[in-house]
Amino acid sequence: MELDLRQALHYLGAGEQVPPALLEQVSHQAGQLQAALRPRYVYRVYDITRTGQGLCLSQAGLVLPGNTAGRMLEECGRAALLACTLGAEYDAMLRTCQARDMAQAVILDACGSAWVEAGCDAAEAELAGLFPGLHRTDRFSPGYGDLPLELQAPLCAALDAQRRIGLTVTPSFLLNPTKSVTAVIGLAAVPQKKRIRGCAYCSMRQTCSLRKRGTTCAL
Repeated sequence: MELDLRQALHYLGAGEQVPPALLEQVSHQAGQLQAALRPRYVYRVYDITRTGQGLCLSQAGLVLPGNTAGRMLEECGRAALLACTLGAEYDAMLRTCQARDMAQAVILDACGSAWVEAGCDAAEAELAGLFPGLHRTDRFSPGYGDLPLELQAPLCAALDAQRRIGLTVTPSFLLNPTKSVTAVIGLAAVPQKKRIRGCAYCSMRQTCSLRKRGTTCAL
């Protein structure tokens, strides 16, 4: 598992020409982060059934309503639920950095985002090994498109995420610890070409700090 420096720089809003001093600082923070902790993740795979309310993962007691899930999982017979977190250790690490140097804390925050995504990538690689004959969709999360953010809690409950990786959901449906991700990944017998990533589908598009800087989270 490797932290993608290019992704961390992208979260920082860096352009193609990265100043050497910034690259050195990001490399330093990334190295410290990778030495201090590793992403923890849990996933489970469920059969999909179609109902009038949406796509049902009956073993999880979960219904995925709306067009986003319908389009992404249209050709899928199974779906994996995934949760990944850097844990409370990262939150403590970030708070310490914020107290000392806010500029470095911003860099650490970008590295944390890249590191938790690396954890999600590692989980997907495991899924690919477990189901070599199936093709994966892009992963998509509650709050993306019209998939309700309120699904955070039942998704985490289905994964027993609090006990297994220490991940909880706040009353406002935010994940705690802060550097955490939940996602759905479809599994199909045929290659999946649907790509709906983009600002138009994101529930954060009105408040996104990347968009305010004139960039996006897409690499």
